[in-house]
Amino acid sequence: MYLDPYYMLYMLPAFLLMLLTSWYVRAAYNKWGRVPARSRMSGYEAAQRLIAAGGLYGVRIEGIAGELTDHYDPRDKTLRLSASVARGASVASLAVAAHELGHAMQDAEGYIPLRFRAALVPMVNIGSYLGWIFIMAGLFIGWSGLAWLGVIFFAGGALFALATLPVEFNASARAKRLLSESGLILDEQERRGVNSVLNAAALTYVAGLVTAVLQLLYYVSLVAGLGRRRD
Repeated sequence: MYLDPYYMLYMLPAFLLMLLTSWYVRAAYNKWGRVPARSRMSGYEAAQRLIAAGGLYGVRIEGIAGELTDHYDPRDKTLRLSASVARGASVASLAVAAHELGHAMQDAEGYIPLRFRAALVPMVNIGSYLGWIFIMAGLFIGWSGLAWLGVIFFAGGALFALATLPVEFNASARAKRLLSESGLILDEQERRGVNSVLNAAALTYVAGLVTAVLQLLYYVSLVAGLGRRRD
């Protein structure tokens, strides 16, 4: 399947977009990771202040290995920060820590898009495993109904990617407001830096949606071709 030239025709734009957005995120993070925040607070210290300011007293902070692996886990109310973010007193560190706390605020408020995305997880996990199996089996035995069932399963990934966009955009908006209202961001240069880091990160989710949709369209084209051959 991966040697199919039609697969490359569909997916090459997505691959290029993912490479471009990955480079842009790292460039923005590296640039503003070298700019010290005037507050002199590390990402860990900023997270502590924002937890208190937002009344998120049930949220714990833990370290996590890797770079740009920072995330908030709603299952155990834990904010996990990479070493560079937790220890760094840079504009980029503050932006990343505040973004993840934006998710903690969503969780505390019962933010509907976040709950909807979480509800999709079981379907996506099942669909990503069974979808391509049904598609390939349907194509192999010439049963278009089974193949279309696989497409429906596989479509869950695209729906999840779409549902992720409002969750991430809202978390970034909350982060900007948190940093401004708490006094952790003090001037226009720091605001530009926060915007640059968070906007770059948002593009990765857009690229993820484009990738999921193009992959879905590829499978749709395969199954539709099976139907035309049977006709």
